[in-house]
Amino acid sequence: MDAFVTNILSFIIAIAILVAVHEWGHYIVARIAGVKVLRFSIGFGRPLWIKKYGQDQTEFCISAIPFGGYVKLLDERDCAVSLDEQERAFNRQSPPVKTAVLVAGPLLNFLFAIGAYWCMYMVGVPGLKPVIGAVEPATIAARAGVLAGDEINAVGARAVATWEGAVLEILGQLLDAGEIELQVTGQDGGERRVVMLAAGRESELTEPGQLFTGLGFSPWSPVVPAVIDKLTPGGPAERGGLLAGDEVIAADGEPISSWTEWVEFIRVRPEQTMTVTVLRDGLEHQFEIHIGVAEEGGESIGRIGTSVLIVDDLMAEMRAEQRYGVLAALSVAITKTWDMTTLTVRMLASMVTGGVSIKNISGPINIAQFAGQSASIGLVAFLSFLAIVSISLGILNLLPIPMLDGGQIAYQIVEAIKGSPISERMQIFGQQMGILFLLLLMSFAFYNDLTRIFS
Repeated sequence: MDAFVTNILSFIIAIAILVAVHEWGHYIVARIAGVKVLRFSIGFGRPLWIKKYGQDQTEFCISAIPFGGYVKLLDERDCAVSLDEQERAFNRQSPPVKTAVLVAGPLLNFLFAIGAYWCMYMVGVPGLKPVIGAVEPATIAARAGVLAGDEINAVGARAVATWEGAVLEILGQLLDAGEIELQVTGQDGGERRVVMLAAGRESELTEPGQLFTGLGFSPWSPVVPAVIDKLTPGGPAERGGLLAGDEVIAADGEPISSWTEWVEFIRVRPEQTMTVTVLRDGLEHQFEIHIGVAEEGGESIGRIGTSVLIVDDLMAEMRAEQRYGVLAALSVAITKTWDMTTLTVRMLASMVTGGVSIKNISGPINIAQFAGQSASIGLVAFLSFLAIVSISLGILNLLPIPMLDGGQIAYQIVEAIKGSPISERMQIFGQQMGILFLLLLMSFAFYNDLTRIFS
């Protein structure tokens, strides 16, 4: 329940921030252009809080449905406008002015992302060095000559320092031609070039969580010994005689060399009895333990009530931090925003042609989970989440869909070319098609969210 509340609150805060940023862009440029702003609302539906401000007595609102927001401008198409205010109506403005007001919202989303990344890189962005863990035989990575322990120095011509950077560049090369070129340093210190050939498998590899599995390698992770830290009071492990500090070395005669092996051994044996061998004070001891059962994702799994002892410096040698001065951080932030924007646009375009899996489309449930997880990790992680969603929001609103800013911008371009506005009938038809498209998109996003939860 705590995680659920955290997810919901983090989601509402994130949406409120990003909507406020987007709508502020529309608001401030409309004010500069002399267009009268009637209402600035975070959320839709019935206003819960209203405050009038300024000479125009603009209503600033927080509304009941926290899934967006809007800026309502004076417009003769919506209501009667007095003669002395007609020049301040949005519909009376020239196409360049209307376009500027419409572009300002998405533009501020991109500027917000730059600001978020700028703060992150000045504070320091933690990460892990891009070191290869296990490489599965007869896979794309194995055939290319990728070896366990290789550290990725560059993907294509771009140097990378962390796994986050490496993954983004790998995805970019995958979308280019399906050939992923890596510059790596092996465990012997020698540098070499390897090329992973993945053409034709773009859709499969871009499904959520399938990139490493499909390529055939995993990021390096430490081998954590199966040393027990804590036991659940009254649980199977405590009842069987295990103690904190015991190191599990075998179960039913099978050697156990890591905590992962220990967990997997137990998971697949619910309600079975096993013989466990542990090291305690340098001596081996054996215990009979009846494995308990728990439900996870509709499946019965084994549980005995133990937690792992983590050594603090286990990951120390693999940690990497990207930290820059004020000007350098700004340059990196601009580049990062550009890279994320272009990658997102390319993935969207490839989804349309079938080259990228449409399972990447996320809805509010998945976004809320990411919001809660990032907020729980810390400020830098939450800022990274906000930057990514802000970029996505900016791109989405620039799509040429009539209900969105991009569709309205397209109307202004047509008006500038033909010298007169698009007919009201065509605008209504466009809005209906836009609403239908957005409903279909949202329905599909919800379907993806629910599939991830129940699969």
